[in-house]
Amino acid sequence: FLDEEEARDILREAPGVMVIDKREDGGYVTPIECVGDYATFISRIRQDSTLDNGLNLWCVSDNLRKGAALNAVQIAETLGNRVLKKG
Repeated sequence: FLDEEEARDILREAPGVMVIDKREDGGYVTPIECVGDYATFISRIRQDSTLDNGLNLWCVSDNLRKGAALNAVQIAETLGNRVLKKG
């Protein structure tokens, strides 16, 4: 079972992820606020009351900057680094 605090801590350490979860009105990032940034912003991390062991979260990013092409390159780099390190 992963609670919202643990999820928040894990996401804060994830590369390319920014957690903005102030738990107040307006304490989350909207799509217009992330324009021009490469990060994926995660907000409103909450337990899902409709699903056992579920979490809800709000994710936004600048799709022109952080889209499928950049994701593919980053995945290839990660896989390449892991394979090269294993030799």
